[in-house]
Amino acid sequence: MNVGIYIYENAEVLDFAGPFEVFATASRFSVPENFFNVFLVAETKSPLNARAGFSLNPHYDFNSHPPIDVLIVVGGVHSQQLEKRSVLEWVASRAASAKITASVCTGAFILAAANVLTNQRVTTHWDDIEELKSAFPNLNVIESQRWVDEGSIVTSAGISAGIDMSLYLVAKLVDKSLAIQTARTMEFEWSQAC
Repeated sequence: MNVGIYIYENAEVLDFAGPFEVFATASRFSVPENFFNVFLVAETKSPLNARAGFSLNPHYDFNSHPPIDVLIVVGGVHSQQLEKRSVLEWVASRAASAKITASVCTGAFILAAANVLTNQRVTTHWDDIEELKSAFPNLNVIESQRWVDEGSIVTSAGISAGIDMSLYLVAKLVDKSLAIQTARTMEFEWSQAC
């Protein structure tokens, strides 16, 4: 199962690194082995800087990635992403064909701007709740939840909540025992209740 994580300039590091680690670790123990193929996708393959100057190289660009079964859109300094037609069209197109589309933190703003989120229950970082409500009043923005599952769309609260949500997705897509083993291997105390 291909897990594509969308990254961009000034993306929040743990927003992509946390989910990446969850799916990579789960693949070590999955049956069959390597059940998840996790990779980073950006608009181009050029190196970019996440928050605080964290340098990274995307595995793929919009034109070269394999099919995406699980799309994860991360948060960070996202305002420029909301203005890029190519980004919003790519996100909408990938979300339409993905089995699950998820966001971490303020990635929900990108999903909403791409019309992937329209009137669902969603969440985001606690500090961005009011802004999300104001910018997208048709959304039912939920406070004080680590993640919100709306079937094929799952959104998480801020930063480390993306790890909890990703473990939840492992349980949803494979089984809970694999998620528990993954969390234990990562020495992460999984908040199993959203």
